[in-house]
Amino acid sequence: MNAITLNARPSADFEAKLARTLAVLQQAAAEHPGSVVQGTSLGAEDMVITDLIARHRLPIALATLNTQALHDETVALIGRIEQHYGLPVEVFSPPAEAVIQFVSQHGPKAMYESVALRKACCGVRKLEPLGRMMAGRDAWITGLRREQSNDRAAVEFVEREPNGRTKYSPLAEWTWGDVWHYIGQHQVPYNPLHDQFYPSIGCAPCTRAVALGEDFRAGRWWWEQEGAKECGLHVHDAPAQVSTLLNR
Repeated sequence: MNAITLNARPSADFEAKLARTLAVLQQAAAEHPGSVVQGTSLGAEDMVITDLIARHRLPIALATLNTQALHDETVALIGRIEQHYGLPVEVFSPPAEAVIQFVSQHGPKAMYESVALRKACCGVRKLEPLGRMMAGRDAWITGLRREQSNDRAAVEFVEREPNGRTKYSPLAEWTWGDVWHYIGQHQVPYNPLHDQFYPSIGCAPCTRAVALGEDFRAGRWWWEQEGAKECGLHVHDAPAQVSTLLNR
């Protein structure tokens, strides 16, 4: 049984949700011509957004972060996207010297030692490349959904970040069943780890499969308490916090 068979359960109002999602993407493209990017995590939600961008030929750039700690399956998906859709994917990675310095100072398993060190690792591998990805851009598109976690329950379709950047979350109201219904309906390429019970996929050391009945994000940073489970990409004050941690 694959992830589509297991999860594809559309909401009764799925078509209305889809129409609203497309409207949000069209709004993003119209309001930020040449300066909006989909920051794709390469997860199932983001693959839906990428498919909609390609399907409707929206002028929205595609970009992702290669933290240099991703599963092979995740990295391979970048090439699959480019081949399937004929669109380039910009890839931003942390400077090799920064990763080497962090690992040399804190060890290869620093993320397990404390929340502070784990977030510092995220700062090196994710936040610094994100800053370069967003340089010269004033809007980005994410795959956040309200159903994903308590911390994301209030996600809006459109939000203004403290730095003035606009963040669009066009799948905010979608369920997990909606996501997989769309993937199955349109034969969207996806990470094969989803077939192995990885609903949320991040860096390899920080992601595990989930068991039946476990929370959607239970496999992310599973050794931490629920309130700490964000990497900083979607926490408003994270850059300042991470900067402090890296200077300790």
